[in-house]
Amino acid sequence: LGLGLLLRTFRVAKEQRLLHFFNDLVRSTGNWTFEQRLLGISGIDTFEPENVEAVLSTQFEDFDLGERRKVFFALLGDGIFTQDGAAWARTRALLRPAFYQQNTDRMLDEIDGLVGKMLRDVPEGEEVDFQPLFFRLTLETTMSLLFGKRMEGEDEQRKKVEMDDFAAAFDEAQDWLARRGRLGGLYWLIDGPGFRKSCRIVHRFIDAAIEEALRVKDVNEGETEGYSVLGALLPETQDRKVLREQCLNVLLAGRDTTACLLSWTCRLLASHPRTLTTLRQEITQICGTDPSPPSRAQLKRMRYLDAILKEVLRLYSSVPINSRTASRTTTLPTGGGPDRTSPILIRKGQAVAYSPYIMHRREDIFGPDAADFRPERWLENDGRLFAEAGWAYLPFNGGRRVCLGQEFALLEAGSVIVGMVRRWREWKVAGDGEAFPEVGTERQKVTLVVSCAEGCRLEVKS
Repeated sequence: LGLGLLLRTFRVAKEQRLLHFFNDLVRSTGNWTFEQRLLGISGIDTFEPENVEAVLSTQFEDFDLGERRKVFFALLGDGIFTQDGAAWARTRALLRPAFYQQNTDRMLDEIDGLVGKMLRDVPEGEEVDFQPLFFRLTLETTMSLLFGKRMEGEDEQRKKVEMDDFAAAFDEAQDWLARRGRLGGLYWLIDGPGFRKSCRIVHRFIDAAIEEALRVKDVNEGETEGYSVLGALLPETQDRKVLREQCLNVLLAGRDTTACLLSWTCRLLASHPRTLTTLRQEITQICGTDPSPPSRAQLKRMRYLDAILKEVLRLYSSVPINSRTASRTTTLPTGGGPDRTSPILIRKGQAVAYSPYIMHRREDIFGPDAADFRPERWLENDGRLFAEAGWAYLPFNGGRRVCLGQEFALLEAGSVIVGMVRRWREWKVAGDGEAFPEVGTERQKVTLVVSCAEGCRLEVKS
């Protein structure tokens, strides 16, 4: 029935070593595609790029989100991450303009101001956990994307408390979603007043933000504030529940994924001083002594920064585990037969799980040092690895549901990292240790994304 595996999964999740366990488990099978049974329900796990391409692209119409919609619905409702078919396509079309260059340039100006404030507020020579600072930063930038401007008010301290309460409830609700998701079709067994309370706090916060944005919009009628997600949705519906659900889906993507990318990047830079030095040299070469924040054009020229972000996303992809469900009986290209290279039957209703976290650690694709942090791999041989990896490298998913905001996420992360490197010459892992635990061995918090359970504790000096 797979009960033993399920219990082990919950145990290692509590120990915050879930992905490390899954990676070892997959390798112990000796196969990259295999059947797994959970409480008598058969599913397919695959870590073959050819199969993942089929699921996400060439056979897109054969798969949908399956139980994921039900698992996430209490928190996220009906939005881009829980929709399929025509509803999903319509939402995606509405959201796409948010990431046009004109709007992301406005957002980069917003980010520059927030980064400057964060840098000024960090005490030098003291232990600072940057992870919550990054989550606050990306929450504020995503709120601006949603509502067209920063949500400022007369009582800034009250706003801060409300945002902190929201963030805590949002994190708690995602913990519940992660546990529910591990049960698949039996997700409903995991529920409780704590989960429902967290969802209510999250919903009230977004509802209030929407009402405030609409009030400001009415006051400033006729003024042009630029694109906002809310502004794009209003011609379609005035229903407050629909507006909340769509905004909340975007907030999930904009806040959590980029904050995690920033945390992992800073941990790795602090543990790899040579990498940090090389990056600083590139920044100086491109930006010179000009104290202004980096422009889009300057960020695009930073090939080593790009390699660092690619490598961090290889080791800690934004969404480490994902799945689809067959909407009709179909096949996958490889994984069947005695030699494991024949097509494999997928029955209607059968789930197919895949993991960028595990695929990104395949030595046959990324080299014998695939478990190590080495950004140079993306620059060698004229950068051929990115093209050669193809569907084996999925930091932002792929196919029709590829992340709309991937370019903006990289620009945002790059802008923050450049600001930090220029501000502080000395980065030190906080405490007595000389480095963080080896890549992949640290305790990890896995919800819909993967963050470091130990935070990002550094000491920095100018």
